[in-house]
Amino acid sequence: MQIEKIVHEIDKQLSHVWMVRTFLKHSEEAEEDDELNEVHRGLYDFAHALGPALESGDWTLYLRMAKKKIKKLRAATELFEQIQPEISSHTNFKMAAVSLRVACDVISELLSQFLVASQSSTVEGTKNKT
Repeated sequence: MQIEKIVHEIDKQLSHVWMVRTFLKHSEEAEEDDELNEVHRGLYDFAHALGPALESGDWTLYLRMAKKKIKKLRAATELFEQIQPEISSHTNFKMAAVSLRVACDVISELLSQFLVASQSSTVEGTKNKT
């Protein structure tokens, strides 16, 4: 998959992350729960880190930042999945957890595809030089 296509696919998933973040941030439950605040801040940190590279069209920087920040996205996703039943059993919160998990998994998979492809091209480039 081409680097630009991977970036755009990640960005599509990032729209889901952003909507979950917005939902959580503006929920009444966030006013009372420090861990829930930690989740939406982690989601913001991931999304915010990618913005400048997307705007400038620097796909390599975008993917480097995504790789650097993916642990934060995963941690926020896992924390939300863990605390969601305690926070609220409302369908909105359940669906937010599912949506966030799907987006996190797809982003992780896309980053893995990019890393495998970039390692393959590095190995191929090394073979061609010898």
